[in-house]
Amino acid sequence: METSYIQNFLKVVDCGSMSEAARQLQLSPAAIAQQMRVLEHDMGCSLLVRQGRNVRPNGAGQRLYAKGQLLLRSLHELRDHVGAEEDAGELRLGTLNTALHGFLPDVLRRFTQAHARVQLHIRTGLAPELYAALMHGELDAALCLKPTFELPKSVLWHPLRHEPLVVLAPAASAHLGPLELLRTQPLIRYDRRLGGGKLADDHLRPLGITPLERFEINSVLAIAMLVEHGLGVALVPDIGPALTQGRTIQALPLPQTTPSAPSGREVGLLWMRASPRQGWIQGLLQCAQAVPPQG
Repeated sequence: METSYIQNFLKVVDCGSMSEAARQLQLSPAAIAQQMRVLEHDMGCSLLVRQGRNVRPNGAGQRLYAKGQLLLRSLHELRDHVGAEEDAGELRLGTLNTALHGFLPDVLRRFTQAHARVQLHIRTGLAPELYAALMHGELDAALCLKPTFELPKSVLWHPLRHEPLVVLAPAASAHLGPLELLRTQPLIRYDRRLGGGKLADDHLRPLGITPLERFEINSVLAIAMLVEHGLGVALVPDIGPALTQGRTIQALPLPQTTPSAPSGREVGLLWMRASPRQGWIQGLLQCAQAVPPQG
């Protein structure tokens, strides 16, 4: 039985769609469908209920989903145990794109200097995707936003960065000030489906600002590029020098208008309490704590 098929089954259940699972796994929908048929044959029973383009697990599928997570995690731990060498192996790290463009490269430089024989496998994604991958045993740690829900006791969280909201504006118009720019200039929105974009939207609402929306984009660096081209201003989390470095734009801090106004987002490290890579994760955490705050 192919354990990769079980891993892909978990992805199908999470997505509720074979086509979406195929997209995320970079496989064809036909390949995923074939894998699910093989898995059902090996198990001797059906696992999924098809509902148009969507799928959901039946009773057997739900049992496989629960046990499959434990199985894959145990297999990965077994592989590490059998092939263990002193301070050598693989650490699977999930990260937000904004962290990869911000302080993470400095963290990785410090970590590789301290653990030269540890190979880092880095996967980017949105915070919910990274959390799900961690829970499924696909990642050892995730650098992401602070979860909005109470974490289970099996998961640990350590805050690393507070990223305040800033207004990005062309240098020539920065003298107008952040609030005046938001009131009078076209807004290039940070995607409201993302944590940082929702945070920006939550900040605008109590100020009574209804901006002229021009674009809505899920990349902070792409937004910075459009601001530089004079297409508007933006309200985004301050991910560090990468926002303005080499550009003719400025990042303007927001005044604290009301005590309840959201001031920024929290970025930190998530990992499993019982992870067999606890030593490396702690090393990564120490390297991240050693990186000076952005400013």
